[in-house]
Amino acid sequence: MAKKQGNNKQGKAMKYMIIAKLNVNGTVQRKDIIGAIMGQTEGLLGDDLELRKLQRTARVGHVDVEMDSKGGKVSGLIMIPSSMDNVETAIIASSLETIDRIGPCQSKIVVAEIQDIRSTKRTVVVDRAKELLLSLVNSGESASKTVIEEVRSVLTTGTATNFHGLTSGPNVESSDSLIIVEGRNDVRNLLKYGLKNTISCDGAGDIKQELIDLANSKGNVTLAIDGDRGGEMLFRQLVETMKIDFVAQAPVGQEWELLPQKTATKCLTQKEDAKKFLHKLDQLQNEKDEQNVNPATAEDAEPKDAPADVQEYFDHIGDLKKNNALFVKVDGSVSEAVGPAKLASAAEEADGAIAIVFNGPVSKRTIEIASESAIETVVGTTAGKGCEDADDVKVWLQDQFA
Repeated sequence: MAKKQGNNKQGKAMKYMIIAKLNVNGTVQRKDIIGAIMGQTEGLLGDDLELRKLQRTARVGHVDVEMDSKGGKVSGLIMIPSSMDNVETAIIASSLETIDRIGPCQSKIVVAEIQDIRSTKRTVVVDRAKELLLSLVNSGESASKTVIEEVRSVLTTGTATNFHGLTSGPNVESSDSLIIVEGRNDVRNLLKYGLKNTISCDGAGDIKQELIDLANSKGNVTLAIDGDRGGEMLFRQLVETMKIDFVAQAPVGQEWELLPQKTATKCLTQKEDAKKFLHKLDQLQNEKDEQNVNPATAEDAEPKDAPADVQEYFDHIGDLKKNNALFVKVDGSVSEAVGPAKLASAAEEADGAIAIVFNGPVSKRTIEIASESAIETVVGTTAGKGCEDADDVKVWLQDQFA
């Protein structure tokens, strides 16, 4: 199953894990599933068990979705960690089964189980102790067996390996060329197609120095990015920190972890020079900045006044560098500023955040990040590509309401 990696860093220790099976008679995206969970359970159980509020107080963790799309239908798993007691957790779990539509598609959610995380951890400890004991007992095996296994390992070249904590193909160190991808599933997908010189950078965020040194030592480095705003943001971050010679971008809206072999090969064959790709991105951004406001619409429309709290959010924009953002929390405090490359990861970790304030055009990707992190409000300067209110996110633009 394709899985979008997320960091469930909770403020409280989680006790239970709700695991539910999902079937959708149609094609939907993760954001549609999360939006349906948040929207269709809202008001169902009262304020005390409202999912958004439970997430802000860290009583419920990040909603994680594993999904597989095949034949125009989607199936997968929904996982929600909980720090509440078993009664409240069971109520939250049962509420998921009331969701019968996701977007325009019929859906069915059935809770498979509620795992006791503490019990599971105890089982893991016991199993690991058994493994260590067996390893200790068997440590006296003959050296000849070790030699045989080492020679045999040459044949297992299609297995993902580890390079300083980063998932990689077996040839990343020996090959003169390198392909950098975003996530571990991207590496595994390309390994299936015989590409053994791939390595994951683990998404936008802090880039490991070992990866920078590895890239700088290669004769040819290609960055393979997803066909979305997040991929372009990742490129801007990496091109400033390490050697990037070429860029291979997946088709619009597609991810490398799901690309079929024919499409992946075509994208790599048609890779662009990194400098030309950067120049093209800058040109597109300049055009978007110029076209953000439709003069005719701006003159004819009579914008409503923004609420007082949103007006306060607008005041924060002046404190930010261009294209930087901060988070407003439920108690009125604000976070430190983050750059666009770290926005998604920072949003996942921003417990209690109720708004994103962004000094730049609000794009569809920004709204998706807010939705995935249960943040209800996005404030920006102007409308970017695909900017529109979502079911669970309200957008306020400075040029219309400030």
